[in-house]
Amino acid sequence: MTALAIAPSHPGPDWLGAMRRYFLFSLIGHFLWELAHIQLYTIWTEGSTEEIAFAILHCTGGDLMITFSTLLLSLFFFGDGEWPGRRAGPVLLAALVMGVGYTIFSEWLNIIVREAWAYRDIMPVIPIIDAGLTPFLQWVVIPTVAYLGATRRIPFRGLRYA
Repeated sequence: MTALAIAPSHPGPDWLGAMRRYFLFSLIGHFLWELAHIQLYTIWTEGSTEEIAFAILHCTGGDLMITFSTLLLSLFFFGDGEWPGRRAGPVLLAALVMGVGYTIFSEWLNIIVREAWAYRDIMPVIPIIDAGLTPFLQWVVIPTVAYLGATRRIPFRGLRYA
């Protein structure tokens, strides 16, 4: 008796490769962003070196969980079997809306309600929503660049990825 081998009729979309690239670009982007904007939080002046390092790593890990949660939900609701070849725009837009929405909620919850962290007076704050500008921009810039790179919609010169 022979085993039945089921092979796809065509190679299909590179969704797994796109997910891996998205993870890598997001990891690098969020880590660098956290390094850059931690100076805008009070932990920069009040925390120890170890607390600052932990905050950067902890926040980067949380950023990755948010990044993948929003991507998976976006794929579930707006993607299709040919992603990333098709439906890339709606998936990215949904991920951005969810990421920015969660960020605004999280900043409010952790700064106002829980008082888990605080902005320094040098943090630019968006009027009306009272959220920091850099966390807001982080959830527009990093997912967009990571997504465009992961789905190969923008070239990264000199970077080879399969």
